[in-house]
Amino acid sequence: MLIREYNADDLKQMTAIWNEIVDEGIAFPQEELLNGETSADFFSSQSYCGVAADEKNDILGLYILHPNNVGRCGHICNASYAVSSSCRGQHIGEKLVKDCIRKAKELGFGILQFNAVVESNIHARHLYERIGFKQLGVIPNGFRMKDGHFENICPYYIEL
Repeated sequence: MLIREYNADDLKQMTAIWNEIVDEGIAFPQEELLNGETSADFFSSQSYCGVAADEKNDILGLYILHPNNVGRCGHICNASYAVSSSCRGQHIGEKLVKDCIRKAKELGFGILQFNAVVESNIHARHLYERIGFKQLGVIPNGFRMKDGHFENICPYYIEL
């Protein structure tokens, strides 16, 4: 598996993986699915998009990286990760997070912050903590799940 920058040929597979997470309704804040037109705009608007590709160049997962804020807080970046459900449990997410940290440093960011990790997303939370992210606290009822109930979110950060 190789983690590399995405290209236009990857968009169809990236969109399918992204939409799978959005449709699950338990992790990303987005509610609208991407399509061919909106996905090209969305992914190209990021500071960087990395993909995990196998030897056949099939996309197994991806991440997006972008500033978390502007101006005096512009040194803080934010990222989101998506791994195809057919590939979960193979440590692809860990490789994506570590590559994202490397790329964020390369782009000059000083902190990587996650604003809305759903408290019940224990696999992601354990991964972030194992890598060295620190939890900032808990925001009660900060995330509306697909079924309409609310769950707590846990912001995380790591100094780069």
